[in-house]
Amino acid sequence: MTDRLKGKRIIITGAVSNIGKEAVRAFVAEGARVVIGDRDPNGARTAEEFGPDVTFIQVDVTDEQSIKSLIEDGARWLGGLDVLCQNAGLQHSGAIVDFDAAKWDALFAVNARAHFFGAKYAVPHLRASGKGSIINTSSVAGKRGGPGMVGYSASKGAVIAFTTALALELAPDNIRVNAICPGWVDTAFNSPAINFMGGKQSQEKVVASIVPLGRQAASSEIAPLFVYLASDESSYVTAQSIAIDGGVYN
Repeated sequence: MTDRLKGKRIIITGAVSNIGKEAVRAFVAEGARVVIGDRDPNGARTAEEFGPDVTFIQVDVTDEQSIKSLIEDGARWLGGLDVLCQNAGLQHSGAIVDFDAAKWDALFAVNARAHFFGAKYAVPHLRASGKGSIINTSSVAGKRGGPGMVGYSASKGAVIAFTTALALELAPDNIRVNAICPGWVDTAFNSPAINFMGGKQSQEKVVASIVPLGRQAASSEIAPLFVYLASDESSYVTAQSIAIDGGVYN
């Protein structure tokens, strides 16, 4: 441990598994205290894995009052708030002619609207801290979409636009806002896209052909960017949507 985040108080959504869980692991290793917000009740077990500096609060990110409670109760447990990581996400894939409105609305509720709720209730706490960092999880799909990804890409593109506008709004408060845009990451989260592409073997061929590094990332390769944006090392970084994708977006 190098204590890059010593004293930092962090709330993160969507952190029971995949990229979010690895971000929590990295936060704790660098000295932070963390509140995990997730709808999965197994979050309590995840928090126990990381010890007394991590706790779990169940949340439904599609519900405004649930997010408000997460922020208020989380900040109370932490004794304040320095970093909000909005990592909860949803993926649906399908051709536009077969895509129904319910899936479209669900994507925007989880991937976009929830970011609005989180920021709305976190900003007063970040202002009280004198500075802060909001880290939104978008996707390379929000920068450059692909077949079968219209709904997902649109929702993640909304996160990028939201991040830029919010960063400019909060800059006078010394609150930085950035987005992380992962490319292909080897997690169960991508199952809908993999199924649309014809299965794992077909997906791996596509990855090999379009990713300059020739492979998917592990979740642990995304986590260090969360640490950087949460730390004071990134004190002059705001309004950025940073691709971490093996060279796809260039």
